Amino acid sequence: MDENCGRCRVVIEGVQPQIDGGRFPIKRVNGETVQVQADIFADGHDKLSCRLLYRHQNDDRWLESPMQPAVNDRWQGEFRVSDLGRYLYTVEAWVDSFRTWRTDLMKRLDAQQDVSIDLLIGAGLVESAAQRAGGPDANRLREGARLMREGASLEARTSIALDDELARLVSSYPEYGLATRFEKELVVVVDREKARFSSWYELFPRSCSGQPGRHGTFRDCANWLPYIASMGFDVLYLPPIHPIGRQFRKGKNNVVTATASDVGSPWAIGSEEGGHKAIHPGLGTLEDFRYLIAKAEEFGIEIALDIALQCTPDHPYVREHPEWFRKRPDGCIQYAENPPKKYQDIYPINFETENWPALWQELKSVLEFWLEQGARIFRVDNPHTKSFYLWEWVIGKIKESHPEVIFLAEAFTRPRVMYRLAKLGFSQSYTYFTWRNTKEDLTDYFRELTCTAIKEYFRPNLWPNTPDILPEYLQVGGRPAFMVRLVLAATLGSNYGIYGPAFELCENTPLQPGSEEYLDSEKYELKVWDVKSPRNLKDFIARVNSIRRENPALQRDRTLRFHATDNPLLLCYSKASEDLSNVIVVVVNLDAFHRQVGWINLDLESLGLHPRQAFQAHDLLSGGRFLWSGSRNYVELVPDSLPAHIFRLRKRLHTEKDFDYYL
Repeated sequence: MDENCGRCRVVIEGVQPQIDGGRFPIKRVNGETVQVQADIFADGHDKLSCRLLYRHQNDDRWLESPMQPAVNDRWQGEFRVSDLGRYLYTVEAWVDSFRTWRTDLMKRLDAQQDVSIDLLIGAGLVESAAQRAGGPDANRLREGARLMREGASLEARTSIALDDELARLVSSYPEYGLATRFEKELVVVVDREKARFSSWYELFPRSCSGQPGRHGTFRDCANWLPYIASMGFDVLYLPPIHPIGRQFRKGKNNVVTATASDVGSPWAIGSEEGGHKAIHPGLGTLEDFRYLIAKAEEFGIEIALDIALQCTPDHPYVREHPEWFRKRPDGCIQYAENPPKKYQDIYPINFETENWPALWQELKSVLEFWLEQGARIFRVDNPHTKSFYLWEWVIGKIKESHPEVIFLAEAFTRPRVMYRLAKLGFSQSYTYFTWRNTKEDLTDYFRELTCTAIKEYFRPNLWPNTPDILPEYLQVGGRPAFMVRLVLAATLGSNYGIYGPAFELCENTPLQPGSEEYLDSEKYELKVWDVKSPRNLKDFIARVNSIRRENPALQRDRTLRFHATDNPLLLCYSKASEDLSNVIVVVVNLDAFHRQVGWINLDLESLGLHPRQAFQAHDLLSGGRFLWSGSRNYVELVPDSLPAHIFRLRKRLHTEKDFDYYL
């Protein structure tokens, strides 16, 4: 215990942001600020001062930023993170004797009391600051203390005591001896910008040949890069690229018995050709994979790999480490089940194995292997069915040496489980967006994600469809439904993705009524996609992604605000840059079948607009420009032609002759 602890008088509590009492870090990307608040108070009526301390984990020296009082003993401050990795931060506060003395001096002067003794007390405080200072500042402080004691008159001494420059100088050299420091050093993990803003495109490379029956290769996949780049995607996500098992291989449409020509599911990993560190021979070689990564980089695209920690009966792990799998009483290894679904081609790993240290090291080595090949983004399949403690350990270890790595959690599961995965290290997370269709559902859900403490650690990545999920809205709504969900995903979230080409070609036939599985799913067979089809939404997608790139407001989620409409089928929301120089308002017709009209009621203050100031609403989708004034404005949306507006709001600066000028 500190020998001065009994003399410290300041209390620090309610420090935010912190997750679960500091158990988990908050998240930021490089260049962002961390805004910190705390309740800070002391006994009596003395004035307090407070500072925010922060440092990168690799630095020994604390940097500091002043904290200012807000309201009711709440203080606030901020610091900016510039480097990847982990930062530490905490709060320190102390009784500010000089500020207390100066405030009391002014009160005594107002009451016309004798302050000659008070000036001597203040001179002593200034002299103490001089001892903590150095160089010219120390000399100026000593001279100030001398004049407070020996000035020509009481008025002159008082004038020196109340000099603002002297007060500023004293505050530059505070006395920390009896300061209280918050008992915890909190953590912020700093990722690169793509963790906050990215556009994902999922593609099966084995379907890239363009020829019926021919297995695609990485070289074929590289030929798709211009097409993917033309739509504005910057992450190309590949399902598992490893050898596929032959035992219990599934046939087309997930039938139990496969034919000799069936290619199986990429998520059934492992065969005599190898396991998680091998490439399916039909796709090519490691050299071909590295070629794809390099070629993608030329188009500004990164390759994301699927990490699915599961094995087929053919996987080398089953033979070499049978203790890593759960055995049934009859001696057989238990395959995966999600009743009534059965996955006879997949053996789940038993994370309760007594040999777990070796298992953990091996799984970490899988990630390290693909890092050596150039991968820097991993989409993790069903992480909620694996040990939480494994993920916290392995992600932490990987990011120690590679802080630029991004992990996406594909976990469609219970909310607390999803949030726990985000807390323990995943950079981005799948969400319930896929099944949120009504105005109320969307509003409630995204307020939860962006207006509560969840925003400090959970980065949503929105997917309107996946190879596993063809939502009912897309099944019944036709082409307009795909346009609606694209706009919602791309503007509600700064991270989003689509499973293509199924999405842009509006594939919407389910396996059977009531099912979310695709008929003739690409998970079990090769496909030939006609991307030249006139029904392709590629131009619409390209326009939306271009709008995202050109408008910083859409590149973050924290400023998302919903605005009132008088029609329950019209959803209106906004995003803005930090300085309000870029303001986007989105209005979406949630009805994929009918024209909807109504009035939106904008919260102009949150958008930086004056209620009586005219402004321009420029629809970045259609190109239309509208002059609006006031908060209430009319909209009309037809699903077949224009299911949404993406307005950029511009203030009218002035009018000259026949031209209006907008910011």
